[in-house]
Amino acid sequence: MIVEAVCPISIEARLGLTAPAKTLPPWLFYDERGSELFERITELPEYYLTRTERALLEFHADEILHALGASVTIAELGAGTATKTGILLEAATRFQQGVLYQPIDVSPTALAEARRALEARCPEVSVRPQVANYIAEPLRILREPRRKVLALYIGSSIGNFSPAEAGSILRNLRAQLQPGDALLLGTDLAPGPGKSVAELLAAYDDPTGVTAAFNLNILAHLNREIGANFNLDCFRHEARWNAIESRIEMHLVSAHDQTVTIPANSAGPALMLRFAAAESIHTENSYKFTQSSVAALLEPVGFVSRRVFTDPDCRFALTLATAV
Repeated sequence: MIVEAVCPISIEARLGLTAPAKTLPPWLFYDERGSELFERITELPEYYLTRTERALLEFHADEILHALGASVTIAELGAGTATKTGILLEAATRFQQGVLYQPIDVSPTALAEARRALEARCPEVSVRPQVANYIAEPLRILREPRRKVLALYIGSSIGNFSPAEAGSILRNLRAQLQPGDALLLGTDLAPGPGKSVAELLAAYDDPTGVTAAFNLNILAHLNREIGANFNLDCFRHEARWNAIESRIEMHLVSAHDQTVTIPANSAGPALMLRFAAAESIHTENSYKFTQSSVAALLEPVGFVSRRVFTDPDCRFALTLATAV
């Protein structure tokens, strides 16, 4: 008897879209098209996060590597095409002979691009990519004798998860590390004197519509992978600032009353999903932090914050933490 494997995409979609408040998990954004669109988002003038973090890495890379006091193996969660990571890898080659870099991501296309670019840019770096969903699958971080592991979780990716989920991700990462290993965590900071709510919202709703296309692509992904029949023209992208939870929320809002179907498969029977006009699918959160809230996230899961690097306007932070 042939048993059809249960598709995790279908399971997640069914769970989220039949909930009282409809949701989809953000990892569903990152098919090949979604990864391409996100790379375009990072280049938008409104999306200050990437260029601010890149500037911090360029200015502090040597300082970060020097603070570790030993040669390192570098592993990165959610690496994507690793465009910023090359800055740290180049710095590492100035401190040691040969660097093993382990990018971990759900997108094989992004990892292949990262490997090609980094091996051309940094011949002294050995790239060992892992195609994996680090949220749902156990991590496998390689160690080298007499070298610490420096784990990277940059790009403010941790902000896409609830505090409980973020804690679980960091706890799983900590289980792969030894005392004295390190984590470099990138976090977008909450609005303050140097950053307005309007600036924050613009980063998630650009006037050229790239972010809208990225959000809507999650529906196209479901159409292709599980045979749903979402009409993308019947939903619109919306970004909201939730001050109580300190997060940006991304929603797909139904333009009118409509019904969407998901055919029967190994995950369950056919579904008829009814949407009222203005009802939304909550697709992503992006939590915004303070330095104290970052420390409060790290300490219960076995990390201690050692250094914090911020830009002059305190819009973004890189936190170097030690595994204890």
